[in-house]
Amino acid sequence: MLPLRDAELIQIVDASFAEAARRAGPHLVCRPGCTQCCHGVFPINALDAARLRAGIRALHAADPSAAEAIQTRARAWLIEHGDAFPGDRETGILGTTPENEEKFESYAKNAPCPALDLSTGLCSVYAWRPMTCRVFGPPIQTADENGAEALGHCELCFTRATPEEVAACEMPIPHALESELVAELGSSGETIVAFALLN
Repeated sequence: MLPLRDAELIQIVDASFAEAARRAGPHLVCRPGCTQCCHGVFPINALDAARLRAGIRALHAADPSAAEAIQTRARAWLIEHGDAFPGDRETGILGTTPENEEKFESYAKNAPCPALDLSTGLCSVYAWRPMTCRVFGPPIQTADENGAEALGHCELCFTRATPEEVAACEMPIPHALESELVAELGSSGETIVAFALLN
């Protein structure tokens, strides 16, 4: 069940992205059809997974053939990459051991996301996409492997921007609200998009 305040979280994040994009102007080159960020797998939290499941349910009600096409791609994705999944194949929950985490670093690195419609270059679950997808592009605070904070952004964006221009376009993210909603779901395990689209 998706927490009621998820809509508030999405509204805040989308407004923050819009403002960051306004400030970035031509430095932010993200456009429909640019799919570099749609290749390679990444972990999603329980809130992202719940949102994707809610989206698939809504799509089954509104456009069953579109929903089935997405789930067919997710099944095919898992047939191709499932055996190497560094976690529990039954639940789709990623393993948390150092060995699992190391395996995930190279797992399905260049595979297109099953939500990506390769014929259009568009996300088939755009309205319900995970937080990683919603914030990708503008500068956001990230931590490197040593825990040091830095501004990270899409490598295709801000190629001619000065560090000051990058900093001026930072996108704030409501991490506290997101963490609160994840806690409300009572699950700390992470999964991936393919499993969330099917479970």
